[in-house]
Amino acid sequence: MHPTAIIRRLVEQALYLKQLTPDIENQINSELTRLGYISDAEYEALELLMAEMDEGRIRLVPSF
Repeated sequence: MHPTAIIRRLVEQALYLKQLTPDIENQINSELTRLGYISDAEYEALELLMAEMDEGRIRLVPSF
């Protein structure tokens, strides 16, 4: 799978679930660290996720 597709897939999963789980957040962070950069498509996907969270449509699930 193309690296940008991984981040976009994770964002899509969070949007579908209407929550950002610790697992999804960790996978996104790991992928960004591994890549060392962010493409425009990845940036837009993450920007959408943050906007949805700001609007209260996506809930951040705490880790236990």
